[in-house]
Amino acid sequence: MSNDEVQGTELSAVHSELNKPEAIVFDMDGTLFQTESLLLPAYHKMFDILREEGLYTGPTPPEERILSSLGMLLADIWKKVMPDADEAVHRRADELLLQLEVEGLEAGGTLLYPQVVETLTALKERGVRLFVASNGLEEYIHSIVVVHELKELFEGLYSAGGQGTATKTELLRILLDNHGIKSAWMVGDRSSDVEAGKGNAQTVIGCAYAGFGRQDELKGSDVIITSFDELIELYDNASVSE
Repeated sequence: MSNDEVQGTELSAVHSELNKPEAIVFDMDGTLFQTESLLLPAYHKMFDILREEGLYTGPTPPEERILSSLGMLLADIWKKVMPDADEAVHRRADELLLQLEVEGLEAGGTLLYPQVVETLTALKERGVRLFVASNGLEEYIHSIVVVHELKELFEGLYSAGGQGTATKTELLRILLDNHGIKSAWMVGDRSSDVEAGKGNAQTVIGCAYAGFGRQDELKGSDVIITSFDELIELYDNASVSE
């Protein structure tokens, strides 16, 4: 049996264990949006400006530091990317990165993952309520949704910046409570997404196509997908809850 056949068999076996959800909640970076298409140019420009303003000296930290931090809160990202800089520099980095990313989005050329629009549309047509829950800033998440014309597909956009939450688990709890949702799939690429789903007794679909996280990042997921459009098959084959 080939690797593809083995993987197909494993996925089929998992299908029977899933129940159709009322809602599907998506992380943004590394799940819907190819973050590096926007982030890396903004990252380098940001450090150029910090150096010009006298707030940072030395070379720009390696790209791997920011890419491996995706999914974390911004405050924690800067502690990892530039641990020796003080709080004022971190807050200026917040402002600059948001400004540069919004400018980059408006300039065009950023990318969603393959089949994101088609898959979201198909799920919505099946009656699934769709949401975003991200540790990113509110304006950043809103800008991605507007620029890539996803606004009509989502019932709600939840961000750590907008809700003032300290964890993805807390953010998802607020979303579920606000919309009276009892059963959901949390779809994301980082351990924080797994923790959020499991911390709220929901199903977790791990996304393994971005490649930003550690090998064990998605441990604890109910299913791991390697392309976004696998969600349609998972949903269609899931059981209807009694």
